[in-house]
Amino acid sequence: MTATDEAADGLRAMIAKGELAPGQQLPAEPELCARLGVSRGSLREAVRSLAALGLLESRHGSGTFVSALRPGQMLAGFAATVDVLSLDGLLELFDVRRPLEAQAAALAAARADERAVARLREVQKRLAVCEDETERHELDREFHSTLCEASGNEALAALIDVLRARGSHYSIYGAAEADTIRLASDLGHEALINAMATRDPAAAAAAATAHLSQTEVWLRRYAPLPDDGPAAG
Repeated sequence: MTATDEAADGLRAMIAKGELAPGQQLPAEPELCARLGVSRGSLREAVRSLAALGLLESRHGSGTFVSALRPGQMLAGFAATVDVLSLDGLLELFDVRRPLEAQAAALAAARADERAVARLREVQKRLAVCEDETERHELDREFHSTLCEASGNEALAALIDVLRARGSHYSIYGAAEADTIRLASDLGHEALINAMATRDPAAAAAAATAHLSQTEVWLRRYAPLPDDGPAAG
């Protein structure tokens, strides 16, 4: 283990034990170096690596602080890796995303208020008449983000958002069955909205599973090359 690794492990341990709380400024370098038994150079490298992972953040003119340690920040490094996956890797992620989004949908149906349902209806209404692929992708992202946020579980919503991100680079709307794909995607969204409106967690989970399974089928069938266009679902 290098000195930088030792410094990083020591800082993580201090955060995990609560010795350094979210939002707290790190002690002065000499104090940390003495405690961790490393040089200033190694400590600074460790701080940079933990900042890249979302654990620490530098504030110009103020110093280095423990981040808020929110799920979205913690998943930043993972997001960068997911965003370069090949189609085969993306399809493997569907095995992870499917049960997670089904759980998020079930939680949303059990907990969501009328405002969340109204927002989903409004987004889907715009999706149904949208002809621009880029805008359709943004609306689709908004729909799924709204649904997952309604679950009330920030970590779950943040993880699903990371898993969804790479799919936006594999477009299936240019396929021969584009109209069928769009219709099926819209119907899948309507099923999710109906389950939310009736507060039926089982129906919501089933709708999410069916919706994502159909998207996976199309991706496997057409095997699109990565581009900047949107993928359904």
